[in-house]
Amino acid sequence: MNGLVAIVGRPNVGKSTLFNRLVGMRQAIVDDTAGVTRDRHYGKTDWNGREFSVVDTGGYTSNSDDVFEAAIRRQVQIAIDEADVILFMVEAATGITDYDAEIADVLRRSRKPVILCVNKVDSGEKMYDAYEFYSLGLGEVYSISAANGSGTGDLLDAVVKALPAETEVEDPYADLPRIAIVGKPNVGKSSITNALLGEERNIVTPVAGTTRDSIETHYNKFGHEFMLVDTAGIRKKGKVSEDLEFYSVMRSIRAIEHSDVCVLMIDATTGMEAQDMNIFNLIIRNRKACVLVVNKWDLFVKDSQTMKEYTTALRSRLAPFDDVPVIFTSVVKMQRIQDVLNAVAEVYANYSQKIPTARLNETMLPIIEETPPPAWKGKYVKIKYITQLPTKFPSFAFFCNLPQYIKEPYKRFLENQLRKNFNLTGCPVQIYCRAK
Repeated sequence: MNGLVAIVGRPNVGKSTLFNRLVGMRQAIVDDTAGVTRDRHYGKTDWNGREFSVVDTGGYTSNSDDVFEAAIRRQVQIAIDEADVILFMVEAATGITDYDAEIADVLRRSRKPVILCVNKVDSGEKMYDAYEFYSLGLGEVYSISAANGSGTGDLLDAVVKALPAETEVEDPYADLPRIAIVGKPNVGKSSITNALLGEERNIVTPVAGTTRDSIETHYNKFGHEFMLVDTAGIRKKGKVSEDLEFYSVMRSIRAIEHSDVCVLMIDATTGMEAQDMNIFNLIIRNRKACVLVVNKWDLFVKDSQTMKEYTTALRSRLAPFDDVPVIFTSVVKMQRIQDVLNAVAEVYANYSQKIPTARLNETMLPIIEETPPPAWKGKYVKIKYITQLPTKFPSFAFFCNLPQYIKEPYKRFLENQLRKNFNLTGCPVQIYCRAK
């Protein structure tokens, strides 16, 4: 079971900088101006073999002190309720502010693990400034510099230690595939759930954000059996003023983490927008199988070539992982609902398949011999053996003499050959090169 870590704190203490460092990419915009982060950012990271999700909760802006304090209190309380570990960031140079004290007061009364990190400690003199924060009563203080990475190793050790143990929960349906229906608000997630179940299981209205929580239902019809999860819509913070939005999004992240196949629904009339891509990337980062459903196809003006052109445009947006089934539906008119079920079943079969080692080697070694890895500094790489690793998602180990010289372009070539020769449609593929 993965964990969820929320980074909280007042504006301009470096939350987005730390978030970018943890997820290994510049996903969140960083600037010296307070309040730059307005959208919620969600990422995946790992430390010492333990994976967990990170949520950047920055971007508190307001017009008055009263509104500011109320916003801080609401956002921190939501993070406390849903996250497994709270990462409370403060800044060494400014010392303890009123906002820091207010957040700390809420955190002290909570039963969630809180890790206090003092940012912008990038010199020996500033180490002394960090001691002041012991007075907040939150235990150990970790001095870090999110900009250059100093101290983050000890901080991550503390985070991993505070995360709940990875234990299996007793569940009568534990062995069934878990299918999460995800997407922006008002794209038809609850409607397709009701259509699949044949009953009004979830409330459906034209108002975006009707579904607040992730709702699980046991599905057993038409030869298919799985757990179906209808999630709340994931959208930008700037599009909504309700605090339940943050709570709903965090629940949706958990649904993705605990699923096997994600059905990503988009609106045919708007196409694949930036937020749809964010959700798709979240699915891929969590290494989950994916089926793309284009809903409201009945509202789209089309001709005989429209579906083909639409699919081509979608796959160009999804590249490089464009090997995803695309189903065009109209939930209101019950068009191609069964196709979604069939695609989910096929993708799950691909996701959970175990390819025999002998078959892997018989197929891939002749291809590698014909197109070997490029030589590097006069040294030739020889791949001798291939096996599938015992992970939930398709991952493969290529044993060779010089694994460090196999670069990303050749790994993409190997992935393409695996997809070409084995049915891995809808599944993320991970390739590891190891020394023999």
